[in-house]
Amino acid sequence: MQDPNEDTEWNEILRDFGILPPKEEPKDEIEEMVLRLQKEAMVKPYEKMTLAQLKEAEDEFDEEDMRAIEIYREKRLQEWKALKVKQKFGELREISGNQYVNEVTNAEKDVSVIIHLYRSSIPMCLLVNQHLSLLARKFPETKFVKAIVNSCIQHYHDNCLPTIFVYKNGQIEGKFIGIIECGGINLKLEELEWKLAEVGAIQTDLEENPKKGIVDVMVSSIRNTSLYDDTNSSSSDNDDTK
Repeated sequence: MQDPNEDTEWNEILRDFGILPPKEEPKDEIEEMVLRLQKEAMVKPYEKMTLAQLKEAEDEFDEEDMRAIEIYREKRLQEWKALKVKQKFGELREISGNQYVNEVTNAEKDVSVIIHLYRSSIPMCLLVNQHLSLLARKFPETKFVKAIVNSCIQHYHDNCLPTIFVYKNGQIEGKFIGIIECGGINLKLEELEWKLAEVGAIQTDLEENPKKGIVDVMVSSIRNTSLYDDTNSSSSDNDDTK
């Protein structure tokens, strides 16, 4: 079969009658290269540089570039700082009582710190530690630490464990003391996540309290019991007056 793009007299006649499509012009490789170089030139060289490379190449840029570089450098610096914060956490770390002030009270500015005071002999404490380990990986921008309670507070009563404190800028933003406040012995991961989000320790993607359905059922049950008791009380009063 004859190539329709072949340069022959017969093909030219067929093109004149519209039987063959117009001949494809060969692409100019030099033109393509020029267009590619022009496109690459539109990207400022400093947009591909690290902060160290920018410092070394400062003398090569004009005044307009230097203004743009300052904006770009600040952006890169903020990105670097944010990345360092995220890389710094991401796990539930064990600390001792003598590290409490540095690690918790005097922690980095604007960083939320969650500390769990626990005893390994209390099952609920072990459950909370499991949940916090998972949440620490999910929310690496928040600092998660745990400490054996005796190393921080002497003679702390078992009834107050688990104890979770949430700090930010040296202030306590939230606290959960004892099994009930921490969510009960059947505490689910999502329920603890919601509790911590409510006091601003983390930014959850949960849309509503995972325990809401259970609470609604309990409230409904209490309300129905109360109505039943009121009805029985009224019936008894009526019987007494007869």
